[in-house]
Amino acid sequence: MPLEAFKQSSALSLGVELELQLVSLSNFDLIAASPDLLSLLQRKAFPGNVVPEVTESMIEVSTDVHYAYGSLLTQLCQMRNILVHAGDQLNIGICGGGTHPFQLWSERRIFEKPRYREVSALYGYLIEQFTVFGLHIHVGCRSGSDALYLLHALNRYVPQFIALSASSPFVQRRDTLFNSARLNSIFSFPLSGRAPFILDWDNFSNEFFSKMERTGVVKSMKDFYWDIRPKPEYGTLELRVCDMPLSVERAAALACYLQCLCRHLFERGEKAPIEDDYLVYNYNRFQACRFGLDGVVVHPRSYDRISLREDILTTVRQLQPQAEALSCGAALELIYRITHEENDATLLRREHQARGSVEGMVDAALEYFRRNEN
Repeated sequence: MPLEAFKQSSALSLGVELELQLVSLSNFDLIAASPDLLSLLQRKAFPGNVVPEVTESMIEVSTDVHYAYGSLLTQLCQMRNILVHAGDQLNIGICGGGTHPFQLWSERRIFEKPRYREVSALYGYLIEQFTVFGLHIHVGCRSGSDALYLLHALNRYVPQFIALSASSPFVQRRDTLFNSARLNSIFSFPLSGRAPFILDWDNFSNEFFSKMERTGVVKSMKDFYWDIRPKPEYGTLELRVCDMPLSVERAAALACYLQCLCRHLFERGEKAPIEDDYLVYNYNRFQACRFGLDGVVVHPRSYDRISLREDILTTVRQLQPQAEALSCGAALELIYRITHEENDATLLRREHQARGSVEGMVDAALEYFRRNEN
């Protein structure tokens, strides 16, 4: 059967989901503390939504719908402060970062929820290895076809978001030499990667999804682990490639950078997407994961090789009118600063060298999450 109708929402509205690490303050390893933390948080009003994630060493928090950087950042800071306070009460550390640098997947416990048990039975050990932490950004769209247009128009910019958010350089005590090792874990799932090139919602829903459903492989859009996917029940497009940054300020800036970019694309500021745009998609994605801001990508139309750092800076300059219209100039200033200075992967490597251990790196991540970056 076809997908549910695409819920119309306000164009360019924003919402974000943050997957966060729960850390023992005695040894800085992950700790299966989400049941206790969620129980404590349920006793008071929470400015947003907080739910369990697939393993008990993580939680997901999500914001309300926003239209501007200021209100989004305010809510994220409120959420951060309540989470930190609750963690202090339970002697639990809470932090960002796309991977925990030394946790063992074999020690993870699946949260008691039917869907998580179902996917665990299907994917086996991959689910325990899925204890990785991302930032998911939702952008409102007026129609399903608008969402699909944005999905494919954004493909060229996916490496920018990977490089800017990258915060997962270490896995099981080893420097992976990647800026974002997290995405390697997600890429192992059979329904990951890029969405099929379909621009019409009726075709996507009635043809593609209906056929996939008949195969028995998928039941809902949740079964697709694509880098970008439509969310018809919310009326949004969801960008899923970002590692969870070390601070909520960076999370808000990335969300509003995407908002500016989507406004630019909705105004048809660039040529319409075509299938051939994906010829270099996986290569560019790899460059961003491996080298971060120092990666070099290939433009899908001109075939020019472009430094990711310069590509981002050029895009930031192009988006100044959009930032002014959306009142998020401060967000673009932070994106500009990250691009010039360092992403979180570089910062974590620097902390590892300075503190001399992966435990010290986690301690640094806990400190960065607690404080205001602006």
